[in-house]
Amino acid sequence: MVNRALPLAVLVVCGAFAGPLRAAPDRNDSPTVERLLKAGWQIAGFTNTFDNRSALILFKHPTEHYLVQCRTGLDVTRNPPVYANCYELR
Repeated sequence: MVNRALPLAVLVVCGAFAGPLRAAPDRNDSPTVERLLKAGWQIAGFTNTFDNRSALILFKHPTEHYLVQCRTGLDVTRNPPVYANCYELR
């Protein structure tokens, strides 16, 4: 049985952190969770990492033939503490 509350919880957490997620000035063209969600991308899958400090989120789009994977997390030693690293899987 699939727990349907978990994907919703991940979406809520990502949405809550989407505001602080900003690309570095030299990487403005790289995808972010906020841009992906606004552009109509949907969460296709997700998992947490072995150390429970970050999560991998896989996005799909109905009209695109590739996926986007984001590793997001919270690291109190960083400024800003919320980070995301997104890249296309072709």
